Amino acid sequence: MTEVLDQPRESLRVELGARAYDILIGPGLLAEAGRHMAPLLRRKRVAVLTDETVAQLHLSTLEQGLAAEGIEMVSLALPAGEATKGWPQFTRAVEWLLEQKVERSDVIVALGGGVIGDLAGFAAAVLRRGVRFVQIPTTLLAQVDSSVGGKTGINAPQGKNLIGAFHQPSLVLADTGILATLAPRDFLAGYGEVVKYGMLGDILFFEWLEAMGPKLAAGDMHARVMAVKRSCEMKAEIVARDETEQGDRALLNLGHTFGHALEAATGYSDRLLHGEGVAIGCALAFELSARLGLCAQEDPSRVRAHLSDMGMKVDLSDIPGELPDAEALLALMGQDKKVIDGQLRFILARGIGEAFVTADVPRDSVLEVLQEALARR
Repeated sequence: MTEVLDQPRESLRVELGARAYDILIGPGLLAEAGRHMAPLLRRKRVAVLTDETVAQLHLSTLEQGLAAEGIEMVSLALPAGEATKGWPQFTRAVEWLLEQKVERSDVIVALGGGVIGDLAGFAAAVLRRGVRFVQIPTTLLAQVDSSVGGKTGINAPQGKNLIGAFHQPSLVLADTGILATLAPRDFLAGYGEVVKYGMLGDILFFEWLEAMGPKLAAGDMHARVMAVKRSCEMKAEIVARDETEQGDRALLNLGHTFGHALEAATGYSDRLLHGEGVAIGCALAFELSARLGLCAQEDPSRVRAHLSDMGMKVDLSDIPGELPDAEALLALMGQDKKVIDGQLRFILARGIGEAFVTADVPRDSVLEVLQEALARR
């Protein structure tokens, strides 16, 4: 397939020594998957894990793109949705991969959003003690977050992502053309992770998003490619410094401590998508930062204003149905993976673009922020 010359294309490298890999970003990459993946393959055969929704939309394009390079494909489509990210479907995926006689030198392909990427990556990590895999993220959320950095895993009844492994992909193909098939709500949920990068470490990116966010949401391809590239760049820099989250990598969880508790409270259901939880969580993290005197009072207002301008969920009142009280939400936050020696670590901010990790947060201050947020419902 000939590349359209005016189509924006970007690439960057995640520098991890012998496990370094490339992220390719731009429209049309799915149809060229065979060309980009061929150098990785010892034999011309791949096993694809996807979900039923993505399979209907994109599996045939991938199959044709692989066939163009003489690469055979077998595939398994799991049910769509967060509920797939648990032991039953994980077991099904691993046993299917074994039935397909996937060898250690083969490549597994994750075609889907964060659920499939995390599950397929974890399956690749444990199958035969480690098989290579390629991420082809089909949502904005996965393109800027879960497909990069090697965090893989599944959920447990006790909380999200508590079972997993660090296992880096060999290649990431972020086809921004695919984003056109997303429902507006799913696109905006992904945008929650994009704007997080500006909030945590780059005020100029945040300002660019304030200006370009509406164009990005409306489908401007150049804006989409640049937003995905800058997000991946920031994540890649942090991952290269701190691959297994001993320090700086925790910055990527800005908004997640609150967000994961809200996801747990809503049963990981369609009441609250992950990116929506992150957006609300970022607003709460800035409110907590302002309450503790760490950042200006204007910062939480500016964060909330931009999220509102984008038509995103900002408040607990934007979550349908009942929510537990502040004490119960705080208890859910205690299941977070950022708990060390029983102490919950928060990602707070000294300003937009100036996030930091701390365990020095008075419990009463967190409770007050949650109580006030609940009172606005």
